[in-house]
Amino acid sequence: MEQALYVRFQGTVRHSRGHFPGVFILANELAAQGKLTDEQYRFWRSNNDWYDANYTNPSTIDPDVYDPEVNPGAVAWFKSSAEGLIKRVDGYLELLAAHGVECRRLASSNPGRVIYEDENQIVVAPAGRPGA
Repeated sequence: MEQALYVRFQGTVRHSRGHFPGVFILANELAAQGKLTDEQYRFWRSNNDWYDANYTNPSTIDPDVYDPEVNPGAVAWFKSSAEGLIKRVDGYLELLAAHGVECRRLASSNPGRVIYEDENQIVVAPAGRPGA
């Protein structure tokens, strides 16, 4: 059996743009809606700050990477080798579960057409979608 090269954590309900949002989007939405407890907010803020300091936001390199007209359905996947980044996702999953937001872990060796890549992650456009 082939080992998965990429890992993604995402919700189980499609967003209005048609994709399944990742854990960071889901947690950010809860924070923006004021639904987090003080403790959850501190966790969310400090961990978002840690991610911002330790890995590249693909949209700072390519502002169109998540543009729904240019790359419809584009989503990010961690490289399975980015263990330090993946380990911290557990806290987000716990936060989301506390608010009844279901998430799942996906693993794949070929999640779609790669439109961005760095040492820790890729962003892909799903195969079979317009522009793919």
